[in-house]
Amino acid sequence: MKKIIVAGASGFLGRHLSRYFNQRGWDVVGFARRKSGIGEHCRFVEWDGKSMADWAEELNGSDVLVNLAGRSVNCRYNAANKREILDSRLQSTNVLGRAISDCDDPPELWMNSSMATIYRHADDRPQSDIGELGEGFSAETAKAWESAFFGSRVSGRVRKVALRTTMVLGDERGSVFRYLLNLAKIGFGGRVGSGKQMVSWVHVDDYCRAADWLTEHDEISGPINITSPDPICNAELMSKIRKYTRMPIGLPANKWLAEVVAYLSRTDAELILKSRWVVPTRLEEYGFVFKHPEIDIASLCSVPVNLPSALHSV
Repeated sequence: MKKIIVAGASGFLGRHLSRYFNQRGWDVVGFARRKSGIGEHCRFVEWDGKSMADWAEELNGSDVLVNLAGRSVNCRYNAANKREILDSRLQSTNVLGRAISDCDDPPELWMNSSMATIYRHADDRPQSDIGELGEGFSAETAKAWESAFFGSRVSGRVRKVALRTTMVLGDERGSVFRYLLNLAKIGFGGRVGSGKQMVSWVHVDDYCRAADWLTEHDEISGPINITSPDPICNAELMSKIRKYTRMPIGLPANKWLAEVVAYLSRTDAELILKSRWVVPTRLEEYGFVFKHPEIDIASLCSVPVNLPSALHSV
């Protein structure tokens, strides 16, 4: 039985990834601060994401490590939150690197999460895996994260892959998809800002499938974009969500209004105003086939949307 360790197993991606590999017969070990939230698909091992402890013994003899640990970026970008976002990513990556370097039998593959926001605001052309890097807090955080990852001194036998992940869509409480769905249901499903900003996304099923596929392709290392091949603009995304909810009204949110709403929602407007135009060049070149290449709102919903009866005739 192959063994995979998921660091950050209590998060949205960690839970989905743990379930996916568990269902395929892997021994799944979940590193997390608390057992609550990780589900029944992995064996819980406590860690704080920054200190060496008994958890490090799990790495010896394992096959794959996936590090997803890091404070959510869905917050206001004040000084304290920015520092926590950066520190949580660097600390977890650095301590995992130290633990792997101490292993007699380290994992063959280390996949470390990264962000597609490493690329510039792109509204003129898509960014491949060797695209133009951006500036600003999100891009600099991603650069520092990858620098810590690729700079870690581990055995040359350990293959490193940085998962430059775009917006992962899946229907779960607290997810970005559920947030957009709820906005549309109450009539606020119009474009945000100009609506022209590109939205790169990936279905959570394809995210898990890509991670699994990477375990089998020893020839792949370095950064790789985890995103669907069909990015769309914000206005089109919101239109699709609005049509699915059968809501005839979709009030737009200009930039200033988006910033106000983001502030009141305790998040940052950059998350919805920045144009992220990213394509999976390397994934497709090596032969990965997407199950969900184009966005289909119905395929994302775990249960049908409950709508007022009056809206079904619209």
